[in-house]
Amino acid sequence: MLVVQHNSQKTVSNAEKGEGDRSGSMVDLYFSADVETDGPIPGPFSMLSFALVYAGVFDGHRFTRPQEYSQTFYIELKPISDNYEPEALRVNGLDRARLCREGKGPELAMAEASRWIGQVAGNSKPVLVAYPLSFDWAWLYWYFIRFSAEGSPFGYSRCFDIKTAFAVKASIPVADAGRSKLFRSLRPDQSHTHHALEDAIEQAKIFANVFEWEGRRERTP
Repeated sequence: MLVVQHNSQKTVSNAEKGEGDRSGSMVDLYFSADVETDGPIPGPFSMLSFALVYAGVFDGHRFTRPQEYSQTFYIELKPISDNYEPEALRVNGLDRARLCREGKGPELAMAEASRWIGQVAGNSKPVLVAYPLSFDWAWLYWYFIRFSAEGSPFGYSRCFDIKTAFAVKASIPVADAGRSKLFRSLRPDQSHTHHALEDAIEQAKIFANVFEWEGRRERTP
């Protein structure tokens, strides 16, 4: 059974954006993203599912996290090649054979995602958030450019790496800033499941915690 979930009942309000005198175009609106794939790189391998979650706004002065993580997008896709790595499927638990029959075509999936992002963002600038950013950005950017007539809703560089932000605020090397090293005070009370929607919500909470954290001088692990 094809799974597609959208929850975007309204565009984020000006009050939630904390806009003040700034126009919507000056506001970053963040989307936490998580992808599940059947291999390491897009093209030879396929993105099998992905999720986007509204994760907050920043107007240059004030960051506002959502009161609840209810504005979400989740979709499962049809594979684009015959290549796959069994280990990747063991990790995410997705049935690739089922997706070959029932997954949404990538052209429709990426167009649907782009429309949803635009609906939630309104006049603000969408920014993609991940931890680490490199993997999820590579897949989503490639798929948007390859399959969406509108291209990437995040442009070619509107993205935020939580790993780098944590490294800078914690005064540690990026190489030592993986999820396993995240301070307990910054972790949400939620496990990492390798389901794209659940993990995107978990990641959105980590993002808000890291964004609001003043850094090493504020607290210790």
